[in-house]
Amino acid sequence: MTTAPRARLRASLADSSEIIVAPGVFDGLSASLVRRLDFTAAYLTGAGVAASGFGLPDIGLVTQTEMVERARMLVGVLGDIPLIADADTGYGTALNVVRTVREYEAAGVAAIQLEDQAFPKKCGHLPDKELVTADEFVTTLTAALEARRDPDLLVIARTDARGPLGLDAAIERANTYAAAGADVIFVEAPQGTAEIERIAREVTAPLLINQVIGGLTPLESSTRLHELGYSIAIHPSLPLGAAAYAMLTGLAALAGRDPGSLLPTHPAEFFNLVGLAEWSELGERYREGA
Repeated sequence: MTTAPRARLRASLADSSEIIVAPGVFDGLSASLVRRLDFTAAYLTGAGVAASGFGLPDIGLVTQTEMVERARMLVGVLGDIPLIADADTGYGTALNVVRTVREYEAAGVAAIQLEDQAFPKKCGHLPDKELVTADEFVTTLTAALEARRDPDLLVIARTDARGPLGLDAAIERANTYAAAGADVIFVEAPQGTAEIERIAREVTAPLLINQVIGGLTPLESSTRLHELGYSIAIHPSLPLGAAAYAMLTGLAALAGRDPGSLLPTHPAEFFNLVGLAEWSELGERYREGA
């Protein structure tokens, strides 16, 4: 059944008069503030849920059921504000993707985002990402498109190919995913303004861009992104970063310490606050022993 937020997001996507700006939400407070400020949409950030909800870095440690429960709560708080929801790689094979789409849809999200990284995935602005083949992801995407019961549920296809394979490959994959039926295309982590502009020229689909503070992609104004032809701009790290900065500086003052060495300037430093270095070391230990 089509929900009002889904219909609203579909209508906003079809209306090219302005870009959809979707701040990151990860808990009840962030969602409440986004609703109070009447944004066009909100973005369920997997990184934000991992860090704020579980004290974990964004390296594929949070499960589908944990994300679905968070999505359901956020949908309730947001009311009529549509929720664009990160679903990582779909949490397994095509069968898992079918269940993921059904669970997210039942939770009330307006859009679900899937990516072509190999499991376990990493934050798109961290190094050493691994990909599945384009054909494998088309299978994932086909499963997602066929699994949705409500045709108004948007399916967003994200490619992380820019880092491992280069921009040419990322654009090729993006157009392949668009041809396979994705409603929106998300090329993760373009590096430099020229790459942002090239993606807008060469990808034939509605486009989403990720504006991560301290990430690989330069921050552009919503006006400029709209001029280039982008349909959606997500800002997953803006509320989370502001909250973390306030907590860190406040707690450091209480402890009588200088927070300077702990204040993050890019995603890897932020995730180190919730154990990225320790988890990475653990992963390498088991990789070497395999």
